[in-house]
Amino acid sequence: MPLPAALSQDFRRLWAAYAISAIGSGIGYGALPLVAVLVLDVSTFQVSLLAALSAVAGAALALPMGDFIEQRRKRPVMIASDLVRFVSLLTVPLAAALDLLTYTQLCVVGVIQAAALIAFTAASGAHLKALVPPEGRVEANSRFESTTWTTLSVGPPIGGALVSLVGVPLTMVIDALSYLLSALGVRRIREPEPVPARRQGKRDLTAGWRYIWQDRGLRSLFWNSQLFGGPAMMVAPLLPVLMLRDLHMEPWQYGLVAGLPCFGGVLGAWLAPRLTRWLGQHRMLLVFGILRTPWLLLLPLAPPSVGGFVLLIVAETCLLVAAGAFNPSFATYRMEVTDDRFMARVLTSWSITSRAVQPAFMAAGGVLAGLTSLRTSMLVAGALCLVSAFVLPWKSAKRAPLPEPV
Repeated sequence: MPLPAALSQDFRRLWAAYAISAIGSGIGYGALPLVAVLVLDVSTFQVSLLAALSAVAGAALALPMGDFIEQRRKRPVMIASDLVRFVSLLTVPLAAALDLLTYTQLCVVGVIQAAALIAFTAASGAHLKALVPPEGRVEANSRFESTTWTTLSVGPPIGGALVSLVGVPLTMVIDALSYLLSALGVRRIREPEPVPARRQGKRDLTAGWRYIWQDRGLRSLFWNSQLFGGPAMMVAPLLPVLMLRDLHMEPWQYGLVAGLPCFGGVLGAWLAPRLTRWLGQHRMLLVFGILRTPWLLLLPLAPPSVGGFVLLIVAETCLLVAAGAFNPSFATYRMEVTDDRFMARVLTSWSITSRAVQPAFMAAGGVLAGLTSLRTSMLVAGALCLVSAFVLPWKSAKRAPLPEPV
């Protein structure tokens, strides 16, 4: 399908760079925990600590970045973030080859990767808004969303095959090279960037959150994203235990449940621009914000049979079709109602909050499963996900006033 006129050749370059980085990340999905287990033979607690430390410490490290990114052109920040991820990830296979790899190094690399991802996300969101005119933003966001779900579908199986064939370190080299190629792709963009707005007054680390809070629509979507994303991540580590231990399914069945529904996300993202033209942006957010909420409740009801296997695939696919359609409209709405002078700070604040909330939900899910049962914990997650529909932006909101400096 040809790109609409609103999407330029420079968008193609940006999209290609993102796709290369995403497929590399998909291939290297879970690489650091794999290295921890297969190369260093660390304990289960240390593997969990690696994931939690990367998320929380990376978010803390990224806290002052929003204001820093806001004052600068976004493309150099994106390139720098890619290069930081390339270098830091490459140190792992190099250290493993020299027999110098340690658990501490893995933790440091995990934190750097998480912080660089937040910086790249904030800069790229602000850059995309400047690069693509308003009439092309839903289409642009849907193409990024489709790419995300496609790489999540095909990347991990390819990565698993590569791990089996060449080992974890060489697979990580491929992941690292994808960031280098992404940086080169961003470097090829020719459209001049607008001059960034200069801050008036002292640096304010809370401006992003205060901007979100002052806009009724953004505030609703902020709470909605946490109440949906948190329970969804709460279920993620419980699902393999349910399938492999309680339902006595085979690993290949778990692989299909994890991979096949991602094509539902691709379908939802592909439909998003057409549905937005039909329903309108605000109605899109409401309809698919509701449609993505009930499916987690079906997961703990799966019986130990072929019917249970089919139920899991159908529930996950329906959830991801709705999420794939919702996310481009959500990203476009957030772009349109956020003042250009606050775009990077809003995105940074949003990412930091999500990366703190989601591990908290995952930990709470594990604790609740230990105190009650696995299925009870998953039912609670499903019920919390339903609550997210109540905080959707039911009323259209005007652009927020600019926050007063602290």
